[in-house]
Amino acid sequence: MFNFNLLSIVAALPAIIIAMAMHEFAHAKVADMLGDDTPRRMGRLTMNPFAHIDLLGMLMLLLLHFGWAKPVVINPANFRNKKRDDTLVSLAGPAANIIIAFISAFVLFFINNHNIDVSSGLYSVISLMVIININFALFNLIPIPPLDGAHIVSNMLSPYWQMKYWQWARYGFLMLILLIYTPFLTWVLIPLQQMILGLFAMILQFV
Repeated sequence: MFNFNLLSIVAALPAIIIAMAMHEFAHAKVADMLGDDTPRRMGRLTMNPFAHIDLLGMLMLLLLHFGWAKPVVINPANFRNKKRDDTLVSLAGPAANIIIAFISAFVLFFINNHNIDVSSGLYSVISLMVIININFALFNLIPIPPLDGAHIVSNMLSPYWQMKYWQWARYGFLMLILLIYTPFLTWVLIPLQQMILGLFAMILQFV
């Protein structure tokens, strides 16, 4: 899973920057639409990648194709329905990545089916846009704090179990590091990645 090839890293950079920026912009935009202006006041309601990039998360994406961006801070007290709206905000980031991945897959499909001549470098960048955005979405849906999946699961729990759930949030980063160095990402997330790619291929057959 590790990849230290310089050309691969250079090709992956545009995909990583776009994946991070659009993921966090989607969080900020949906939060703003639902009544929380915290992301707007903190300068996160922008597609400017420099507002969203987390250096360690970007490094993990470069090396493992799994990582994270700088989290968008929200204030659920500004939502009408706290649990529902927080869930929608949490889902917005992964959803944005899946949409970008599908658009990139469509571009590859169009190139291949119309015999369009593109450079191998550009083709690699577009291919990585598909894979990295899918992996970024899946990684962020893992139900371990502070990832989006933790917020989604937490909002399904009763207040008592929600409190218990967040009590171990301080160990979340350590658990994520341990997961990265175990076969979990390969055993679970790679099959899910392949399933999504298969779904894309099935949809594109009707285009």
